[in-house]
Amino acid sequence: MAGSKLTCDYWITEYMTQDDVHLHGVEQILEFKRTEYQEMSIVRSKTFGTGLVLDGKWQTTVLDEFLYHEPLVHTSMHQHGSPSRVLVLGGADGGAVREVLKWKSVTEAVQVEIDEVVFNACQEHLGEIHQGCFEDPRAEIRFGDAFEVLENQGESWDVIICDLSDPLEDSPAMNLFTREFFTTCRNALAPGGVFTIQAGPVTPPFDDNHAMIVRTLGTVFENVAHFFSCTPTYVVPLGFAMGSLKPVDTNPDPETVDAFLAAAVEGELRFFDGIALRGLMSPPKYLRDKVGKGETLSTLKDPARYTGTGVRS
Repeated sequence: MAGSKLTCDYWITEYMTQDDVHLHGVEQILEFKRTEYQEMSIVRSKTFGTGLVLDGKWQTTVLDEFLYHEPLVHTSMHQHGSPSRVLVLGGADGGAVREVLKWKSVTEAVQVEIDEVVFNACQEHLGEIHQGCFEDPRAEIRFGDAFEVLENQGESWDVIICDLSDPLEDSPAMNLFTREFFTTCRNALAPGGVFTIQAGPVTPPFDDNHAMIVRTLGTVFENVAHFFSCTPTYVVPLGFAMGSLKPVDTNPDPETVDAFLAAAVEGELRFFDGIALRGLMSPPKYLRDKVGKGETLSTLKDPARYTGTGVRS
């Protein structure tokens, strides 16, 4: 290619559609395994630093993970106002729990991770992301299937955050982007509770699944918001969907939000503040139209599917 100087000999190819791919150059493979549930690579990229790849999909990298974890976590935590018990589903890298623990009101932050092998590898290699958060006495890790944990343990949560891998065919997350799962999560929320999930890319031609997930969440929660963040690792802006048991302020006052965060949060926030929240609550017209005009829903019988296939051992 004219004008290009490439410095990597190994490239990870991520399929975006059947005829579009994205390449990240890798300078070192730190760990590779096929676990019971998925194919895992932890690699070092010259551009993005150490990162986690599951079933060929980039999950996180050290350089830009805050652009994903902060809106995922703090939008729902702020919506609740004073969360005490928080459940994180997925999120093997620990970045979501790290952010949850910045809230002074939190007394318990429980993470449920299906793949212990991936979690342990992230603990070893992704310290820049998790920052030792599981040494905090408020944090707890449990291993198991998120659906089964919610259905069988009968606990109540102020905030449930789904930091899941993509719903690929034959992947661990396949059934967790469905109306049935959203209903299970709603039933596990305490009064005033909030549920948030990563909801896929928001730009054409990838936005159909985002719209389907948001629309489906709207059949379970009366109060729903959707928003997105631009994280270069993922190539395209990645969306989130939030369901709340109380109304969502879609036009927050930045100064009021900043004063609230100053009192409620300990630790640095690099992305999230009052102005950022107001921007998050203002998705563009084409995306609002996509959600409002569609009819398809994601169910266990016919769930949302992203391009790609899970890899099990």
